[in-house]
Parts: sequence; structure tokens; C-alpha cells
Amino acid sequence: MKHVFMVFIALCISTITFGQFQVSVSSGYAIGSAGMKLGEKVSISETENSYGSYGEGSNIQLRGTYFFNNTFGVDVAFGYLHGADKTVSEVQIPTMDVNAIARARADGASVSLVYKFTNNVYGRFGALIKIAGKTEAVVYQKSTFTQQQADAFGIPLGSYSETNYIEDYHGQFPLGFVAAFGYRYEINEHFSVFAEAEYYGISLKRKDSEITAFNTDVVLPNGTVAVSGLYSLDNLPTGYVKNSTYVDNLPNTNTDASIKLAQKVPYSSFGVNLGISYNFKGSHQGS
Repeated sequence: MKHVFMVFIALCISTITFGQFQVSVSSGYAIGSAGMKLGEKVSISETENSYGSYGEGSNIQLRGTYFFNNTFGVDVAFGYLHGADKTVSEVQIPTMDVNAIARARADGASVSLVYKFTNNVYGRFGALIKIAGKTEAVVYQKSTFTQQQADAFGIPLGSYSETNYIEDYHGQFPLGFVAAFGYRYEINEHFSVFAEAEYYGISLKRKDSEITAFNTDVVLPNGTVAVSGLYSLDNLPTGYVKNSTYVDNLPNTNTDASIKLAQKVPYSSFGVNLGISYNFKGSHQGS
């Protein structure tokens, strides 16, 4: 037992002696991978599926890495994703024009093991979670009035309603994985720069959503607003609810429009990051 204890102490001392801590900041851009159907594009002649991933976009990351020895380390990172606009609905027919996009605004974190292949080349693999944020949908809809609708408002044929609203979607706690392969170049004892290819594998199941802004105007054929704020966040039209909850099972007899079936949305991506690191301990072991 005494010998085991001495070996344990020796390992601890070795870890402290050869350990190295560094912090890094990086920024990059990712494209969607493992894209799923996000919506549809509808014209007078055809309907086309729209595919993609909400993981596409720019990001910034702050990372802390501790190396136990010349080869192995552990990495904890926090990041923000500013997602690209993705089409979820596009309709262009004579009586209706719809343009709906959605984008991610998400905060995430990861814990990874790091392995140095050489002093310059490294890889890391670990778990990824989304800790905050939303998928924001921004919708524009123009609907041309029928003669009956125009007569009801006492306005000429060719008038239309114009609706703009924003709906925020929140997901359940997700767990995914992250993997990266990078090259680090040491500038001096403390500073180094790096470039890496990074893959995120993660998807989110919707939990709830909230309409945060809503406005409908009635517009004349010449573009003049005849009725401003016909509908608003406090006066939603039929078919819209301010707050919705998403569930896995929905009875066929359900009449509550605020309860909807859940779906998974993709956040997987493949991207490239560029960054700079600061080493708190000068390394005789390489960085």
C-alpha cells in the first residue's frame, strides 16, 4: 500500500511539473452538414424542398486547455453561434407572397480530450451541449384580397394585407459531439496561433416557442397603408397563438392550437477556425 501511495504522489508531482495551461480565443465559419428538410419553396409551377442546418454561420470561442504531459490534455470551451439565414418557407403565387427565414442565435459549451500528434499537430474529441439561445424565425407574408374582402374594408380590388412577425423557438437540453484537427504555430514562449477544422454533430428537439413581434397592415394597390396594425401581438388573428408547447404525442381529438408535435432540427456543421493562444507556463515540452 505504501508503494502504491508513493507512486500516486509521484504521478501527481509529475502532472504538476509537466502540466501546462493555456487559454485561446478563435473565430471561424461553418457550413451545415447532415442537413435535413427545413421547409419548402412553392411557386405556381412546382414545390421544392429546402434543406440545411442551423449550425451554418459564424462563431467565436473561448477555450481553456490543460495538458497533463507532452501528449494528453483536457479542453473546456464556450462559444457563440451567429447562424446564417435559412429558408423555411418561400411562396410566390399570384395571391400570396411568403418569405420566412430562420437563424440560430446560440450559446454552447464543450468538454474534449486533446491529443498532440506532434508539437504542432493536435486533435480533440468530446461532448457538446447547447446551454442557451434560440432559433429565430422572421416571417413576411403578403396576401392579396378577394373582391369580397376588399368590399368588406371598402377599398379597391388589388389591395392586400402585409404581415410581419418574429417567433422564437427553444429546444430541449441536447447532447452532441465535437471533433477537431488542428495545426498550432508557436510565436514565442507564451503566444501561438492556430488553425483547425472542426465538426459539430448535434440536433435539437423543440420544447416551446413564442411569437415576440406581430403586425398586420392593410395596404392599397398604390402602396398606401389603409389600416395600420389591424392585428398585433395583443390581437393575433385566428390560427396564431403567442406561446406554443411541443410534445411527442398528440391526441387526434386535440383542439388546442398551442400544443403541437415536436420535431428535431439540425445544428450539425463543419467549419474552419483561426485563433491565438496564450500559454501561462513556458514549455520545455512543446506547445
